[in-house]
Amino acid sequence: MRYYILLVMLVSGLFGAENAPMINLSVAAIEEPAQFVKTINIAILLALMVLAPTLLLMVTSFTRLIIVFSLLRQAMGLQQTPPSQVIISLALIMTAFIMEPYGKTAYEESIKPYMAQEINYEVAIEKGIKPFKEFMMKNTREADLALFYRIKKEQNPANVDEVRMTILMPAFIVSELRTAFEIGFLIFLPFLVIDIIVASILMSLGMMMLPPVMISLPIKIIFFIVIDGWQLIIGNLAQSFR
Repeated sequence: MRYYILLVMLVSGLFGAENAPMINLSVAAIEEPAQFVKTINIAILLALMVLAPTLLLMVTSFTRLIIVFSLLRQAMGLQQTPPSQVIISLALIMTAFIMEPYGKTAYEESIKPYMAQEINYEVAIEKGIKPFKEFMMKNTREADLALFYRIKKEQNPANVDEVRMTILMPAFIVSELRTAFEIGFLIFLPFLVIDIIVASILMSLGMMMLPPVMISLPIKIIFFIVIDGWQLIIGNLAQSFR
């Protein structure tokens, strides 16, 4: 029941207190076309509410952050430290930090005037998407964007406004995956050098039965602490977004 009340409150907030739709779960005949349109709008709204978390994660900085943090853990040879919950939480916090200016712009230009009934929901959606679209365009490679236009067999857009979100989103994700793996490769290099040096030393000492990871793991941890690795990685990650 409490989830139903919360859902009604969210829908009421989006439509405005005075024009909040009444959700009726009973089956009844639709007498007027306007009732059918309102029912379809509510169904679309509920579907967007379900897909919103996934969509927001895929059009923000979350993808790059979570991949880099996961590769960092593997590079250090730590299987479950930090735990996955901590890595996901850190990526979410950093995503909120990086996307805060775009979220504020979307709120001021879209949600706030819509709640004040100054614009309709179509204009609100268009203005709300615009800041995130600008963020995605800044961080999407032209080659990836052109790839999906070739797949759709469409001409390249003349300007940014002509780029559709259905094409921009997959291009943005591909660009983020490439960038994340590039950063992950650079992170792997110093830890790989440590593993090679430790393995070479153990082999030269004839200690072949001793697993190199037992020696290299604490060395990599202290190395990461000495260089203040978390500050370097988080700082450079935040600055890598345009």
